Amino acid sequence: MFKRGEKKPKALHILKFIVMGVVFITVLGFGIRELWNCLIPDLFHGPVITFWQGLGLCLLGKLLFGWHGGPGPGGFRRRRAWDEKLKERYANMTPEERERMKEGLKNWCRPNNRFSRWYDDIDAKADQSKPEETKPDTGTNI
Repeated sequence: MFKRGEKKPKALHILKFIVMGVVFITVLGFGIRELWNCLIPDLFHGPVITFWQGLGLCLLGKLLFGWHGGPGPGGFRRRRAWDEKLKERYANMTPEERERMKEGLKNWCRPNNRFSRWYDDIDAKADQSKPEETKPDTGTNI
């Protein structure tokens, strides 16, 4: 049919792509329908759905939760460049600047709300190994 090294017609590639797309969408629709019909009616007394409703659920999920395509064009390169820049900056810091940066990053995600006492407990356990001067107990735990 085709000799080695000879180019295949472009129409054949397009037709193959279309057939694979149709097969993928069909399998996806039937898969979602079967998963839904096996789980939801028994667990939650929900309705039984059709193939088209399964495809609609898939589209709705993609619209609500995103397409999961990654960070976009060049996103991985930008992230890698940012990492390299941060490493270079860290390498050129003095020990005091490094410690300040570590503290800043450590405290970055610490919320200043009612849950912050959890972090204080963690820090207190870490500081138990260090001897400190004792302070009088005021009797308040806020």
